[in-house]
Amino acid sequence: MFHIALHEPRIAPNTGNIIRLSANNGCHLHLIEPLGFSLEEKQLRRAGLDYHDLAHVSRYVNYDHFLKEMGHHRIFACTTKGSQPYHQVSYQADDVLLFGSETAGLPDDVLAQFESNHRIRIPMHAGNRSLNLSNSVAIISYEAWRQQDFLGGS
Repeated sequence: MFHIALHEPRIAPNTGNIIRLSANNGCHLHLIEPLGFSLEEKQLRRAGLDYHDLAHVSRYVNYDHFLKEMGHHRIFACTTKGSQPYHQVSYQADDVLLFGSETAGLPDDVLAQFESNHRIRIPMHAGNRSLNLSNSVAIISYEAWRQQDFLGGS
């Protein structure tokens, strides 16, 4: 399936929602530290409900360690600074969808590593800053899965 990577997420309920999402759409979730919360935090568990056991979650001490493990995959930086609308990408199984933190997005040094066609965005009305992280992950990951005819879904 696909991979969802969260670069330094800050808000436990968003990550809990994404754990539940990845359990339901079959994506492997990658958490890149530092995290803004403990994985034992009550809000994280509440948002993820009982899906923690159904989700595939990996943790990395930093972005460099993530790249060592996942750098051989095709990675898309999901960012408001993207030049490619998310729905115009032809996704492939094992692609990685990389999202930044809720408060800062992806750092400039990380974004600089991606060619413009691998920096994707969700269209929004002019003047708006961003969508909620878990909503953004849902929108893009389900488009990628739709393009695979919802393989493995019921």
